[in-house]
Amino acid sequence: MVFLLSAAGIVALMFLVWLVSLRLEDASIVDPVWPLGFVLVAWISFLVGEGEPARQWLLAILVTVWGLRLSGYLFSRNLGEPEDYRYQAMRRKHGERFPLVSLYTVFGLQGLLMFVVSLPVQVGMSVAAPLGIFDILGVIAWVVGFFFESVGDAQLARFKANPDNQGKVMDQGLWRYTRHPNYFGDFMVWWGHFFIGASVGWEGWLTIVGPIVMSTLLMRISGAKLLEKGLKKRRQGYEEYIARTSGFFPRPPRSEL
Repeated sequence: MVFLLSAAGIVALMFLVWLVSLRLEDASIVDPVWPLGFVLVAWISFLVGEGEPARQWLLAILVTVWGLRLSGYLFSRNLGEPEDYRYQAMRRKHGERFPLVSLYTVFGLQGLLMFVVSLPVQVGMSVAAPLGIFDILGVIAWVVGFFFESVGDAQLARFKANPDNQGKVMDQGLWRYTRHPNYFGDFMVWWGHFFIGASVGWEGWLTIVGPIVMSTLLMRISGAKLLEKGLKKRRQGYEEYIARTSGFFPRPPRSEL
């Protein structure tokens, strides 16, 4: 029942957001809504799942805090900005067919990924099992991830707000230790959710596909790899930044090793 209702909630949400994107002529709206979809799944699972109440509350709160913060950050960052260049390129490629194409290539695909990535949350709220060591490990991983993601985003926002930094490379704060503290933070958050979900037993361990998919997206597909293609061209000194700074997992700059 949890899987079915979660899937139905995701379909309804993404279809509604697609309709709004047609009205606004801006597919970028999907980005800040993406984390809210996980919040929706978490509370659907909370309401209909039959898992350990303490774990249900834990997962619901963690996912909600993560989702609301990230969504608010993305909404404020995108406010007043033109449609993301990725969707502009798709719009040019598909022309008049883009509205329909975007339904399944943008909104449908993200909805499917949302369902897969959220499997640890759904299963963690569905199977009753006492709290254990993996719940603790999950919370620790989540806290580390939330710190890197939220602090990294705040540091980048302050850096960009200073006109003197126009065109410069952000290599301060957490960005000294990893070129993508926000993506690393997201990585840790979802492995944290997985460890909590895995605490219920073998059903939870089967959901490892969720964090693996999220990790692949962040590291190899739509996250760090895609972003750096443009940054190498737009930011003078970015190649030097790459040479001295970890691409994902934090470590001291090479000049300090």
